[in-house]
Amino acid sequence: MMLGKTAGGLFWMFRYLERAENTARLLEAGWHMALNRSSTASNEWQSIVTTAGVLNAYNQKYDEFSASHVINFLLRDKDNPSSVMNSIDLARSNARQVRTALSSEVWEAVNECWMILKQELARPVVERNLHDMLSMIRYRTSVVRGALYGTMLRNDIFAFSRLGTFLERADNTARILDVKYYLLLPSASFVGSSMDNVQWEVILHSVSAQRSYRWLHGGDISAQGIVDFLVFDRRMPRSLAFCVAETVQYLDQLEQEYGTRQDSQILAERMADRMSQNTIESVFQNGLHEFLAEFIADTTQLAKHIEQDFSFYG
Repeated sequence: MMLGKTAGGLFWMFRYLERAENTARLLEAGWHMALNRSSTASNEWQSIVTTAGVLNAYNQKYDEFSASHVINFLLRDKDNPSSVMNSIDLARSNARQVRTALSSEVWEAVNECWMILKQELARPVVERNLHDMLSMIRYRTSVVRGALYGTMLRNDIFAFSRLGTFLERADNTARILDVKYYLLLPSASFVGSSMDNVQWEVILHSVSAQRSYRWLHGGDISAQGIVDFLVFDRRMPRSLAFCVAETVQYLDQLEQEYGTRQDSQILAERMADRMSQNTIESVFQNGLHEFLAEFIADTTQLAKHIEQDFSFYG
């Protein structure tokens, strides 16, 4: 059985890498929203900070939500524990701790990602360079993921790495949907309507789902259709259902390898059952915000259970 410290290092290494990529995707989505809604741009920038979960830290430093402040706070500010640069720093730090568990290709990809982004984010990022910067962040994190897929054994090392990825990804997708729903729908009567479809389409873009959604649904862009796709469609690798299913799969693999059924596995199965029992109609009827808030709370609890079950800090 792997040492808990090693398991935790792998879990958090890939969680931080996913967080960096998700922050870049979120920032690009918010940037497009702000461009399309110039009259309420400050609200869009605020929504990005809120979705990223760093509103309190931001408010301690700034008293307005300007593009420059938000971009640099999320990308490179040392006072933001979840900034892209801080996340990449922490990913590399964890990678160094578990270096003997990684292939040389994975370690080199992480280290190169860190060196390049440290150099590029050493100075403030301006809006005219934002697209290129965000593309670079997504590319560099995807190279690490590709190295993992192409060079690592499908053993417990791989399982803990993927658990970190999918828990972080599920949490991010849920938060994007929740804040988007809260900001853009002024009344419950608009839920499921064709209102503000352009902005909902930006959310698809933020999770790299625009093209795949169109392949499946053509030009039928609606809030309900997009939420259904990002919550329940298991063909979509950033949907909540897909992430939960993958989490169950890797916890099952760890049960087979270690011969022990853990509390985290039971909670993940419970989340998967809830997914299969719900429909998009029931979610909207009972409240999308309530559904997402419960999902986020369950994801947080699941991460804590995984840490305890596998003695990350023991």
